[in-house]
Amino acid sequence: MDKYHQSQQLLTQLENILQHHQYWQEVAPEPQALASTEPFAIDTLDCHQWLQWIFIPKFRYLIVQRLPLPTQFAISSYVEEAMKNQVGVRDIVATTREIDQLFKL
Repeated sequence: MDKYHQSQQLLTQLENILQHHQYWQEVAPEPQALASTEPFAIDTLDCHQWLQWIFIPKFRYLIVQRLPLPTQFAISSYVEEAMKNQVGVRDIVATTREIDQLFKL
């Protein structure tokens, strides 16, 4: 299985976990919140919003278009810290760690 396929599976898994723990939102944040230039849109979005509205869609775009996938990135530390003490954080972090691992050198 190639990285594109593995990535797609992990993104679907992450989406399902966010839905299961009731973090998935039906209504998108305001456009200016999505336009943040800060890492993880930390100034305008909660972590689960960043995952849903920025990380997952941008990553899926790369997969669908078969564009080069990023290398050497890690999001789990941020997710773990930003969502500490929140319901489902273990499940969410377990999946983001799998994503990180896939793109580790």
